[in-house]
Amino acid sequence: MLTPTAAEALILKNIAPFPIEDCPLVNAQGCILREAICADRDLPPFDRVTMDGFALRSADVAAGIREFHIEGVQAAGMSAHTLGSAPGNCVEIMTGAMLPADADCVVPYEETTHENGQMTLNPTAAIRAGQSVHARGSDYRAGELIVPAGTRLTGREIAVAASCGCATLVVSQRPKIAVVSTGDELVEVDGLVAPHQIRRSNDYALRAALIAAGYPQIERFHLHDMRHELEHELWHILAEFDVVLLTGGVSKGKFDYMPAVLAELGVDKIFHGVAQRPGKPFWFGMGQRQVAVFALPGNPVSAYTCLHRYVLPALAQATGLPRQTPRTVCLAAAVTFKPPLACLLPVKLADDGCGGQTARPRPTNTSGDFAGLLDTDGFVELPADRAEFPAGTVANFYRWV
Repeated sequence: MLTPTAAEALILKNIAPFPIEDCPLVNAQGCILREAICADRDLPPFDRVTMDGFALRSADVAAGIREFHIEGVQAAGMSAHTLGSAPGNCVEIMTGAMLPADADCVVPYEETTHENGQMTLNPTAAIRAGQSVHARGSDYRAGELIVPAGTRLTGREIAVAASCGCATLVVSQRPKIAVVSTGDELVEVDGLVAPHQIRRSNDYALRAALIAAGYPQIERFHLHDMRHELEHELWHILAEFDVVLLTGGVSKGKFDYMPAVLAELGVDKIFHGVAQRPGKPFWFGMGQRQVAVFALPGNPVSAYTCLHRYVLPALAQATGLPRQTPRTVCLAAAVTFKPPLACLLPVKLADDGCGGQTARPRPTNTSGDFAGLLDTDGFVELPADRAEFPAGTVANFYRWV
């Protein structure tokens, strides 16, 4: 079977980029930018005053002038006043206003006294050119790149886009995702549950994690372990959605119809099975219209772990996000894992007292123990080529969203 690294590589090789669309700026929060944002003019677009006070020429102060005639008052949003050619003039000015063209500095109110149209500098006031002025183009020049493609848009990027006049942005379309739980033993959360049944949890958990990761267009389905139902319903789901996540029916049991049904529906299998625990039966394929199909094991911990190890990185790449290298942490305690499989081990992070973090193993009772994940931050991946992992072992860490 494939290693987790090889399985991830095959997924990333085969998954297709999502289409692009024009998105109004007001709706762009959380989207992935596909065309860069460049400055449409110098930023700031003029010499911008950063303190309330008086705009004047530093050369006048250098020449010994300490008293100035106030030529006028200028607020933010007003056209710039002029000082005139005569020395000893100033303009009372507010934060955010355009600096008068014949001034080169601003003296804050606190360093002056003023009355009857006259301003006097305090004896200790030190004046220099450029003081309290945000110089034109000192942030970005017109045409310079500010926000590169592949950025997830937050309030900061939205502010930049607005300041650059971007009423619409080119972003990745958000994929329509189907989350399909399979199994005769499953009942809805608010339904009557018999002793031999369990309540649905996988589809709720996967949906919540996908939304937290930035993929809100999700619909949930439940299908029974009946081949004709699987064939009929999955045909419609594959025709409607961009990404399909299946949980259950993917192993080697008598009623695990999923691999055969997917093949009949024209989904090309890329691989089936990864040398890991939990999640060994994990299946991935590509359907018509380049629909990505992830068939996750039905056990809750397996499904949730495979979502974070494989599905979320694949969606990130297809959306246009740059690939992220997993962070590494050190095990806080020794781990023994004897099967020749990679171990995807839930852990709790803790500060190590030196500015870093360690990972304390928090194994669940079984791959059905969803509650066992509550006191964990994510999981580490321990390779299959070893059985003993002493404290201090460095491992890749994947955080739950």
